[in-house]
Amino acid sequence: MSPLVFHISSLTLVLGLLVLAGTLVLSWFAWTRRGRTRVALGLEVLRFLCVLLGVVTLWQPEWRSVIEPDQDPEIVVLIDDSPSMTTEDVLVGEEATSRQRWVAKQREASLWETLQEDNRVTFETFGEALSGDGSLLLDAGTDLNSALRGLTRDQEQRNLRAAVLFSDGDWTSGNPPVEAATRLSLRNIPVFSVLVGSNRSLPDLEIVSVSAPAFAQAGERVQVPFTVRNTMPEAVTTTLRLREESGKEYSKTLTLPSGGELSDALFFTPVETGLRKMALLLPEQPGEMMTQNNEVPFQMTVRDQKIKVLVVETLPRWEYRYIRNALSRDPGVEVSCLLFHPDEGMRLGGGPDYISQFPNTLQDLSEYDVVFLGDVGIGPGQLTVEQCQMLRGLVEQQASGLVFIPGSQGHLFSLLDSPLGDLVPVILDETQKSGVAQNAPSSLVLTSDGKESLLTMLASKEQDNPSVWKNLPGFYWHAPVLRNRGGATVLAVHETRKNRNGRIPLLVTRQAGTGKILFMGTDGAWRWRRGVEDLYHYRFWGQVARWMSYQRKMAEGERLRVFYAPDSPEPGDTIVVNANAYTEEGIPLQEGQVLIDVERPDGSAERFELVAMEGGQGAFYGRFRVEEPGEYGLSATCRENGNTVTSTLFVAGQTLEQIGRPAKPEVLQEIAKVTKGGMGTVEQLAELVERIAALPEPLPIEDRLEIWNHWIWATLFVLALSLFWVLRKLAGMI
Repeated sequence: MSPLVFHISSLTLVLGLLVLAGTLVLSWFAWTRRGRTRVALGLEVLRFLCVLLGVVTLWQPEWRSVIEPDQDPEIVVLIDDSPSMTTEDVLVGEEATSRQRWVAKQREASLWETLQEDNRVTFETFGEALSGDGSLLLDAGTDLNSALRGLTRDQEQRNLRAAVLFSDGDWTSGNPPVEAATRLSLRNIPVFSVLVGSNRSLPDLEIVSVSAPAFAQAGERVQVPFTVRNTMPEAVTTTLRLREESGKEYSKTLTLPSGGELSDALFFTPVETGLRKMALLLPEQPGEMMTQNNEVPFQMTVRDQKIKVLVVETLPRWEYRYIRNALSRDPGVEVSCLLFHPDEGMRLGGGPDYISQFPNTLQDLSEYDVVFLGDVGIGPGQLTVEQCQMLRGLVEQQASGLVFIPGSQGHLFSLLDSPLGDLVPVILDETQKSGVAQNAPSSLVLTSDGKESLLTMLASKEQDNPSVWKNLPGFYWHAPVLRNRGGATVLAVHETRKNRNGRIPLLVTRQAGTGKILFMGTDGAWRWRRGVEDLYHYRFWGQVARWMSYQRKMAEGERLRVFYAPDSPEPGDTIVVNANAYTEEGIPLQEGQVLIDVERPDGSAERFELVAMEGGQGAFYGRFRVEEPGEYGLSATCRENGNTVTSTLFVAGQTLEQIGRPAKPEVLQEIAKVTKGGMGTVEQLAELVERIAALPEPLPIEDRLEIWNHWIWATLFVLALSLFWVLRKLAGMI
């Protein structure tokens, strides 16, 4: 009955007593051996006290004080008032009402009178997600853990008997609710959960996500990927529309399976330049319970800019000729060609669009958005190591694209030991430098990544693309590829050839710094023209040029270029901003100051300075965080050249709380189980109230102080051991 309580098992009791007895025996012999002096007696007493402290710690003493409540028992009713509770899926008779309204009616019901006879019944709400001006907070969520932990505060005054939790179980923020449930269980406070809402999805069509590019080229086809969810009881055929601010629309017919998701893309060709505000829309379906998620807005900057491409080759093979023709005839591309002839007196090819030499300065090379390297290497009459180093800097620091198209001469192998070696996205077989020739044609087979890539979209309609690739004419030669490097993405493989690493990868991409790399392991794409002329071959290489130059064209001025990633961020993302700055003469700045001004949707502004990257390519970088959805204005200024460029970043956001989602009984079941309470549906509320009324009176509140686990106890233990060690050393010196 003493407030001092020990947690002792039979084993720890016997073990502790044996240790104490053994210590007494050892201390007696030690005292006797030292001549039974007072100093020796003091040391042995201190030794015994140290052992006694250790044994008592093993027995885990606690100091308990009992607090008798001076109030009637209290039953707290917790009401979830989060946005998900506005879902209308609670059936009252034959009509559906919102979860929120149903709970509000139960709050005024007479069923609580039974509990109020012997208890105080109080109501508390949590999960409100409205700001001061009444708008919905996108980052607000349902924190069940905090709501339950609030019950344990001031428990001595509250005298809690039980808690009732009205919720749909949609836990979207905070720590796991089981943490608070465990605390309540230790204090003998049961929680009775009431599942409000249906655990089945409402009949609904929803645009789950839209991944539109930040900018597009006027007159060029643009891909807008999206995901749509169908929770209607049957499959739905509908028309997805893309509507511009001007009223112009594009559409695509979709067939959505019941209870499933569909990821697809809509293609359109913007004409008007400038910032274009758009939206994806789904028409309302008969029986659809929610329509607010049938529209997702986004925006895109449309520009009329030409892509500058450099094509370098040594042998005028068919692939080179047709790539040159494709890019020369593309109205959105400005192409320059350089044709080495190292075996013919090191002369250069000539003609329209040809240049006389490889750009030998950063100023000249930095003009190019994409560089194609054919069967080119390092050697007399070809590239130099210094030029390869400039190409690497162009890709990694200035966001240009680099395309490798090896050939049967095997010049690519001479690049593997150069600064470009690490950029090649595949491992090559050096025993077959001339490549692999075959008598029968072979085709490329798209991988799962390739089927989703814009680069491989050759058909006008996405559903026709697999058929197009299947029927493309084959190739008779391919590069000696062993496998792809780590971090690379394989878009297409050889249809039959494989090794111990799997199918031979022949169309591979990877990121290199701020730029992109593409490896095309066959020079037979020109054969795709058979029967269709330029259709697929021109489209493929045109898409390659646009994909690889995408970032460089985000925001470009005369002497300053700015690009950022991700280009379609969500709230909470960190935006990495890169910039390339040049002097008035067009030379990349070795040192300079580039300032970024960010105007946030709420009107606040932020300024930060970009940091210069190593390498002397005029590259700068920095980062900032987006916290809320909306339109962000970006303005970059270089003080050295006086150039300023602006851009608009659109952050699409969804609230943590999703309306229309099914209720989650698993969360509420776990809370009820841990606290030894109960769970029921809206129909079982009266039964739960009867169970609460039958609960026994709450026990007096015990306040426990774990003496063995307190810092003072540990300090005393350490001090006793230290004192014994010091005194023992001193006694040995006397």
